[in-house]
Order: sequence, then structure tokens, then C-alpha cells
Amino acid sequence: MLYMIVEHFRNHDPVPVYRRFRARGRLAPDGLEYVSSWVDEKFERCFQIMETANRKLLDEWVDHWSDLGEFEIIPIISSTEAAQMIAPRL
Repeated sequence: MLYMIVEHFRNHDPVPVYRRFRARGRLAPDGLEYVSSWVDEKFERCFQIMETANRKLLDEWVDHWSDLGEFEIIPIISSTEAAQMIAPRL
């Protein structure tokens, strides 16, 4: 399953997040895979795609970072999958 993670940097400050990442890596537990990420131009939010078969691994990962940001976790599907699911209703 794919998940979109919207991370809001605490105090709009990405520096502590980047410091921890440089020192300790992504801190993702086994079974949680990083796919890709983007950061808004104001450095207030990070948008990440993560993949896992075990939703609880996302909670474990967020625990490593929750002191530096707030997280929204959204289950997502690809546009191709969405089009296939919607096709019968067209």
C-alpha cells in the first residue's frame, strides 16, 4: 500500500529535520520503504510517498520524527488504479 505523508515542519523550521536525517538517516523500520519526496518552496512542508504492507510501521516511523514535525498520513492509489476503479461509473 502507498501512503502520502504530509509533514509540517515544527515552527516552520526544516533545519532540525535535515540535521537528524544527515546524522541518523530516514529511521524507517524494516518493511517501510521510502519511494520519493518533495518539499515546498517555503520549506514549511515535506510531501513523501512511502510504501508498506503494515500500516503500523508508519506510526513507528513517525514516532522518530514527531518532535520535529506534525504528520498527516493519507492512503493513496495511483492515477491508473483510480481510472480503472472509476471507469465503470463513466
